[in-house]
Amino acid sequence: MAGCIRVLLIDLLAERATFGHGGNQEVVRPLAAAGEVEVLLVTPQYQSIESGNQSDAGEVNLTEVDVPDWDDDYPFWQSTEVELEGRIVTFRRIVMPMHEDQKRMGVWLSKINIDALVCSGSRRNVSIWEEWMGPAGTLMWSSAQSGIPTLGICFGHQLLCHKLGATIERADSLSSGIWEIDLTEKGESDELLTSHRCNNNAIAGLFSHQDHVITVPKNCSLLSTTSHNNVTAVRVNDSSDIALPVWGIQFHPEAAKARIERAFEWGHITAEEHSSLKGEHDGAGILTSFASIILNQ
Repeated sequence: MAGCIRVLLIDLLAERATFGHGGNQEVVRPLAAAGEVEVLLVTPQYQSIESGNQSDAGEVNLTEVDVPDWDDDYPFWQSTEVELEGRIVTFRRIVMPMHEDQKRMGVWLSKINIDALVCSGSRRNVSIWEEWMGPAGTLMWSSAQSGIPTLGICFGHQLLCHKLGATIERADSLSSGIWEIDLTEKGESDELLTSHRCNNNAIAGLFSHQDHVITVPKNCSLLSTTSHNNVTAVRVNDSSDIALPVWGIQFHPEAAKARIERAFEWGHITAEEHSSLKGEHDGAGILTSFASIILNQ
């Protein structure tokens, strides 16, 4: 793929410097290693419904006026630049449509001309529904139907599965730690989960969640489970049951060890959480696989 890669990121942890903006950087780091990258950020959890009307014009920069509910503990910025893998990557906030019209959402996606979409985790919960989740889910599904490489992480996985009819339930307590991932037959050959591994080694994921996807959604293949979570990863299929470049994963591949250490130093996670998240996992390899999928489209 020639030219600058454009990634649309549903930035649901904008208020968390370590796991939000820091996690976003880890998501695009493998792409930056391969070439120029631009990241477009949308924040439907803060954006007003009315401001979404601006998106009819296509790519419109987000301003503070558009986000009246912004978390002021983390200052708003419209754009910023970060050096990743020796390249400058621009992160820029834009207005997104705040409706659930599938056709209109698809038109907007074609206007902004992206190469991939990623939905991050969130401190919100699909099991405790909020109005903005409808447009965010519609955006993910429109991206999937357009054949755009799409990845839902944790909340993003749950939101995508909910959009496709799965049951989401909230557990009594948080699941936080590193678990070995048990691959299904389809998971054993899935390019996202396995193309990075050597000698059929076991794959581990870092988890931090309380909502669980309980049922496999329609038009999806179950790729993996764990001892604590039965729907750990899914891949979406089209109407002819052909696999699309669209995944939902319950674990956090962006939670690099350096991000975990910084979160603990800054007091963003407890000593108990820090201890449970200190081990090795396959997140970096899986993100590298996703980057390869984008670049080979």
